[in-house]
Amino acid sequence: MNATAPVRRLTVLYDAECSLCAFLRDWLLRQPKLVPLELVPAASAEVRRRFPGLDHGATLDEITVVGDAGQVYRGPAAWVVTLWALREHRPLAHRLSTPAGARLAKGAVLAAAKWRGAQGRRGGPPWGGQVYRRADGWSYAPGSGWSYTAPGCADGTCAPR
Repeated sequence: MNATAPVRRLTVLYDAECSLCAFLRDWLLRQPKLVPLELVPAASAEVRRRFPGLDHGATLDEITVVGDAGQVYRGPAAWVVTLWALREHRPLAHRLSTPAGARLAKGAVLAAAKWRGAQGRRGGPPWGGQVYRRADGWSYAPGSGWSYTAPGCADGTCAPR
C-alpha cells in the first residue's frame, strides 16, 4: 500500500443482514459525493475475491473501508473517511479527525454497535446474547465479549487446518 497515494475511490463494506447498516448504505447512496463510494456487502464472494487479504469475519463486526490504493480503514477511522468522501460532511470529517473529535467518533461507533447488537439481524428477533453468526462460529458473552470457535469445533476436537 502506498500511504501517500491520493484516495480517488472508496469501497465501503457493510453487513447486508443488519438493518442499521442497510439504512446507512441507503443514506450514503443518496449523499452528494466528492469521492465515489462503492457499497458492497461484507464477506460476500465479491469482497473475498477483490480483497483476499482482509479478515472477512472482522468486516462483519465493524465497518471497513478500502481505498483504491489499498488503504484499509476500520471502526471510527472508517466512518471519518466515509464522511470525508461526502460533499456536505467533509467539514465534520475534518473535525472528527482531531484528538477530541476522534473520541466523539469512537463513542458514536460504540453507540451504533450497541444499538445494532440489540436489534438483531434484519427481520429477526432482537439479539439478546445468543450467537451472533452461528454459521461463522462467533458468539458474544456480556462478561467476556466476543469469542470464536470454528464451526464443528465446539467440543475442541477439530482437525488442524
